[in-house]
Amino acid sequence: MGSDLVVEKVAQAVKILQEKDIDLWLTFVRETMLAADPILPLIYGEGDLTWHSALLLSRSGERIAIVGHYEAEAVQRLGAYTQVIPYHHGIREVLRELIASLDPRQIAINTSLSDPLADGLTHGMHQHLLDILGDTPYAGRLISAEDIIHALVGRKTEGEIARIRAAVQVTEEIFVETFNFLQPGQSEQEIALFMQKRAAARGVGLAWSAENCPAVNAGPDSPVGHSGPTALRVQRGHLLHFDFGVRKEGFCSDIQRVVYFLAEGEIQPPAEVQHGFEVVVKAIQKAAQAMKPGVLGYEVDAIARKTVIQAGYEEYMYGTGHQLGRRAHDGGGLLGPLWERYGDSPKKPLELGQVYTIEPGLMIPGRGYIGLEEDVVVTAKGAEFLSRPQVELICL
Repeated sequence: MGSDLVVEKVAQAVKILQEKDIDLWLTFVRETMLAADPILPLIYGEGDLTWHSALLLSRSGERIAIVGHYEAEAVQRLGAYTQVIPYHHGIREVLRELIASLDPRQIAINTSLSDPLADGLTHGMHQHLLDILGDTPYAGRLISAEDIIHALVGRKTEGEIARIRAAVQVTEEIFVETFNFLQPGQSEQEIALFMQKRAAARGVGLAWSAENCPAVNAGPDSPVGHSGPTALRVQRGHLLHFDFGVRKEGFCSDIQRVVYFLAEGEIQPPAEVQHGFEVVVKAIQKAAQAMKPGVLGYEVDAIARKTVIQAGYEEYMYGTGHQLGRRAHDGGGLLGPLWERYGDSPKKPLELGQVYTIEPGLMIPGRGYIGLEEDVVVTAKGAEFLSRPQVELICL
């Protein structure tokens, strides 16, 4: 991520601390090439920190970095921290003195039971921090930074949203090229390779692992999910489903599309295929209409889920949508049901600037899987589509 976005996010973090009345946020890392805290790209960028390093942001506006002296110049050039403190032999005394001078009522650290993006403080570094602060009152003032990180990751700045839009646009262009390429008899693997080559030709990366980006599902026997494309071939009378995204300038898209291959003699898709497609479109539109600031994630999920179930289809066994940004799954809140595996993520309220996917789906026996996925940003008026929603079934 460019230094301009780091400066934006650090400034945004200070405002979040003020909003949540938290005195100090401490990100404590070492050897980030080996074990990087997932929050670092937002508040430090793509560089590495080797020695024990502390990035401190305060409610009163201090932006301080304590780093090994060999990395001080790089941090200074970043422009996000107003004070860069280098050290030589050890961070202990420098960090203790600085925290004492700030005298925070609470120190938020990166630990969380439910959000992986807020759980970047390793066990060893946690123990080291407790040792450093052990004989001070501050060891008893440590709290989770989950609420800070949830807000910082989720609330996209204008610069971040612009980059997501650009990734979405490239993805949609590759889909158009792919639809023109498709022929009956092609394998899932052949189609996936074509899409990967088109991404490479445009100079963009894949939004997730190449083993299953894109996911391509031909017909009813293809395993839907994260298993990767197979040797199954496209047949007439079957659906072809895609799940694909790219990474452009450090930000991702995540879009699903579906195509139906007309059987011999057909001039339109069978009624059960068309109906299933319309149900998924309806579920997406109803979910999007409900996505206003303050609405809880599980409430949006329930709307889409109910739409599919009441139409007579089996319940889909995943959340309706996830946050999108630097990663295809960008942590924080979830448009999901109140299942144990999701923890508190579905209970998070939607906030301005958050980018979510909406991706209900259903299976048509004998035909294949219908799954659509759209990328939207939460605005004061509701969800704004970043992708152009697929509202008509593509027939080839």
